[in-house]
Amino acid sequence: MVDLTDLLADLADESEGLDALVRPLPAADWARPTPAPGWSIAHQIAHLAWTDHVALLAATDPAAFFASVTSAPDPARLVDHGAEEFLAAPPDLLARWRDGRRALAAALAAVPAGEKLPWYGTRMSPASMATARLMETWAHGEDVADALGVRRPDSGRLRHVAHLGVRTLGHGFAAHDRDVPTAPVRVDLTGPDGDTWSWGPADAADRVTGPARDFCLLVTQRAHRADLTLTATGPVADEWLDVAQAFAGPPGTGRPPRATSDGVPA
Repeated sequence: MVDLTDLLADLADESEGLDALVRPLPAADWARPTPAPGWSIAHQIAHLAWTDHVALLAATDPAAFFASVTSAPDPARLVDHGAEEFLAAPPDLLARWRDGRRALAAALAAVPAGEKLPWYGTRMSPASMATARLMETWAHGEDVADALGVRRPDSGRLRHVAHLGVRTLGHGFAAHDRDVPTAPVRVDLTGPDGDTWSWGPADAADRVTGPARDFCLLVTQRAHRADLTLTATGPVADEWLDVAQAFAGPPGTGRPPRATSDGVPA
């Protein structure tokens, strides 16, 4: 089990890495479109700030958290509305995001042992919440990096994203209205330093192998399966790579395959 203190430190480092990417940007660059339709770089950071805010409510005032859900004018656009609500001039948006993520870390550290926090359709331990926030920060950071045309260096923090991806196998199937499989899946991923990260029984017939980065891109739906070097062995593993989803809520639309210069998917 990962220590919550270590998780929160990794979350802070992941957030700081993205902060360092956006803080030198001129104001005009905050309006750059990202791969998420209709979302600029500013929307991506505003979304993180809003999600930290509602996670803080879940950790400190569950009644207010539930009220924020039930009072939403359009539940289908809850995430979009949240990002739009938190949009601000870049300096103000950065300050809001920084203050919110620090407040959330302190609140998660103070949650009594064994207590779970309400979330969208589930309940989460403070460690799970911290892992989910790290996953989202990394994923939305990829959107920002794509918009800027840069490739961020991978780190060992990807292991948290991969772990959440593995743990949400059943959720991916259920979100797509498919039967949740009972057969175990072995996952062997190559980390940034060349070491192997493994989950599941070693003798499982169904297996997924490949680079950890590719697996994380898949489960956060930041890249299409066709563009990744992941290998699935067995029917459960193969179907999983089509429905994998590490985030809560309904199934995402995912990203289309990259196209070649003639417009045909690569």
